[in-house]
Amino acid sequence: MARKGELTKERLVTEAARLIRRKGFTGTSVSDLMAATGVKKGSLYFHFPGKDELGLAVLERSRDRLMEFFDSALIGKTPGECLSNFFDAVVSSHRRSGFVGGCIFGNTALEMSDGNERYTEFVDRFFTDMATMLEGFIAAAQEAGQVRGDIPASALAEHVVMTLEGGIMLARLRKEEKPLRQCFDTLKVFLQLDS
Repeated sequence: MARKGELTKERLVTEAARLIRRKGFTGTSVSDLMAATGVKKGSLYFHFPGKDELGLAVLERSRDRLMEFFDSALIGKTPGECLSNFFDAVVSSHRRSGFVGGCIFGNTALEMSDGNERYTEFVDRFFTDMATMLEGFIAAAQEAGQVRGDIPASALAEHVVMTLEGGIMLARLRKEEKPLRQCFDTLKVFLQLDS
């Protein structure tokens, strides 16, 4: 059974993640967190010395959950099918959220990259890890003749990440599936994906 302090810390991270997805790091105040959790300021600072540490805990949890999502979405009988299933799973995930919140890593890159080195490094590392994960599937798909082979897998993986983030941003902005679906349909053509 979890101790009271662990439950409080968990509630703080959960509510901070929910608020930050909608309001951003700058727009989420300590007062917002206290109101959402019922936790007093002293208890918040007991668990997290500052707002930056809480924000990094939110990013760590988000990274872990997204990596679990990637593991569950990148499935199929062939590497090409894995990539197609991943694209479909991303669309489904954002459809379930009503296209609210977008990607916390893309949001953070836009909001914090000019002013917070710790967040910038964390987000950059996440995008690098994501591209590396996709690179393995793309390289396997190239070997199987399911993806174009004239561009290195590493470059294609980076392109997928960049295109994906743009598609998520526009789907969030317009609150509709079309930009994200179009993003993946175009990526499939660009990759010459034969799943």
